[in-house]
Amino acid sequence: MPDQKLRNRTAVIGVGTTTFGRLPGQDPYDLGAWALREALADCGLTAADIDGVIVNRIPDYQRFSEAFGLDPRFALSTPGQGRMSGVSIQIAAMAIASGMANTIALVYGNDGRSAGDKYGGANDRYGSGGAGQFFPYGMTSPGAVHAMMFARHMHQYGTTSAQLAAIPVAFRKHAALNPAAVMRELITVEQHQDSKFVAAPLHLFDYCLINDGGVALILTSAERAPDAKKPPVYIRGFSQSSKLMNSTFPPEDLWHGAMQQRDKHSALETQLATLRSSARPLVFDAAVLATPDFTRGLPGVVSGALALDVVQSAAVRAGVSIASVQEQDHAASPERLGRVELTVA
Repeated sequence: MPDQKLRNRTAVIGVGTTTFGRLPGQDPYDLGAWALREALADCGLTAADIDGVIVNRIPDYQRFSEAFGLDPRFALSTPGQGRMSGVSIQIAAMAIASGMANTIALVYGNDGRSAGDKYGGANDRYGSGGAGQFFPYGMTSPGAVHAMMFARHMHQYGTTSAQLAAIPVAFRKHAALNPAAVMRELITVEQHQDSKFVAAPLHLFDYCLINDGGVALILTSAERAPDAKKPPVYIRGFSQSSKLMNSTFPPEDLWHGAMQQRDKHSALETQLATLRSSARPLVFDAAVLATPDFTRGLPGVVSGALALDVVQSAAVRAGVSIASVQEQDHAASPERLGRVELTVA
């Protein structure tokens, strides 16, 4: 988390969805409004209580606000990529914590199925446009780029298409348990393997559906959250990690490094924060924490810093102060500790 002072400062108090599938006659504004009405009913608020709005896949927040009767003092449109759902929650949490708004509606509306949207092909330009130089070669969609990445993974690690099939097979099992799911019929690995290629080596069932639908969340401050109709869900933490330099073409590690790096840092912060309510000290391997792979990109720490610098930086973000440090054994250099036991104040 960028600053532990943001922990539990905001909460989700309302959730609303439309049905999903083919919903003719409904544009993104209609679908977003449908979901927002459901979310407001879920938390017991009205449009007058909303003073912030973030829209996704809805072309114009001004038009949406005017049509729905919103008068926000904070408004934002986010790009259409799927990751923006998480990014929107982060932005809303920070906006509320900073006082820019009290209660923010996050609204998504997409009529892709009824509108006949297709990803890929001569006229498709889905995404940021950063990979535009590959369009003439047929790489016009996320599915094409991911097919190329998976082909590379197969070559490097021996991964098979049948192993990848476990994912859509499991997702169908989950969908079968959800009455609101669109595709509830179970599939097998054999059916996956027999399905047509969309962009080899990826089969039809490796891709997501294009559907119509809408989703809305209502976020508010921790002070206002208890007044909602239902128990709030507090936002305890969030983070991002990107590798955008030279990212037009998949990097050597297929972006695994960026994901792993953020996970390690978040885990360390969580461990430190947990020490507040635990009498047990934290024992860590300083040699691991001091490696360039771990420290690279860690806020406030230069790459290859000493392990205690890493821990001190993480402690600040975790909102704890280190009370004591006990050396259990030394590494070869007296400047680098081997294993360290520490407690927090």
